[in-house]
Amino acid sequence: MTIASGDPVGPAITVVGSVNMDLVATVSKFPAPGETLLGTGFAATPGGKGANQAIAAARAGAQVEFIGAVGDDTFALDLRQTLVDDEVGTSGLREVGGPSGVALITVDSAGENTIVVAGNANTTLTELTDADLHYIAAADIVMCQLELPLSVVIACLQHARRSRTTTMLNCSPVQALPDDLVAAVDVLVLNAGESAQVGAEILARIPQVVTTLGAHGARYRGQDGSIEVSAVEVDVVDTTGAGDAFAGALATFWPGGPEPALRAACVAGALATTRSGAVAALPQRAEIEALLRCGRNQFEDRVPGRLGDELGDR
Repeated sequence: MTIASGDPVGPAITVVGSVNMDLVATVSKFPAPGETLLGTGFAATPGGKGANQAIAAARAGAQVEFIGAVGDDTFALDLRQTLVDDEVGTSGLREVGGPSGVALITVDSAGENTIVVAGNANTTLTELTDADLHYIAAADIVMCQLELPLSVVIACLQHARRSRTTTMLNCSPVQALPDDLVAAVDVLVLNAGESAQVGAEILARIPQVVTTLGAHGARYRGQDGSIEVSAVEVDVVDTTGAGDAFAGALATFWPGGPEPALRAACVAGALATTRSGAVAALPQRAEIEALLRCGRNQFEDRVPGRLGDELGDR
């Protein structure tokens, strides 16, 4: 991890989530059902919403521990090393038999993407060890997504809540949220489409909700009211990883309050769209702070940028 000060400056964050190898093909347009297209490029890069958000938080300045699982295949070493390279703690990353998680991603000429995830090793993470519980309890913030079995996500957030650790859930990929999960969430992060699927009744039961609005920025709703932050105008190359950049920065800047956190997260998400790939596109803290120094009025006056339909896309 490389940041301006050389050391973590943000909170201690434990991420319990997925780690995948992203197999990315670029095309001029998305194929229709039954259609075969010739791609314009290909890359295999480490990803997964959990690992992406852990690295995004580490690059933004947090001290991060990661709990997840890889297989015993050729991808596993690269997936682990990618976390280590950004100084994400991997004591909770276990190796299981079989393939590691894989995401099949297609990116078109406009930078939009489609994603199919095969969970593989991620699906074996069904229980938390004593060491996992320690890292959860010791953190300032615990972050989860929904690419792991729901039972372990619930167990993680419930333990965090008992330990007075702030719980943050990125509701992606979206699914029905059971009552015991809803009751354990302090901050829910989702995009506008996911918000519609979750429904107003569920959202009303969660103390704090952050909704990404693509080209229109992001909105926060808490018990004391709402805040909306504009997007930053950028030239989009690839929206893959933008939502994870947003979530990682949001958690890192969260102790400073919702409004500064939303501004930093919008900047991080925008920066991520200016580069190809997931992990490779995640910005460093110095980049986020440099754009933040443009000033508050810059955010309010800029024309919304072309960040794709949903900043919450991976």
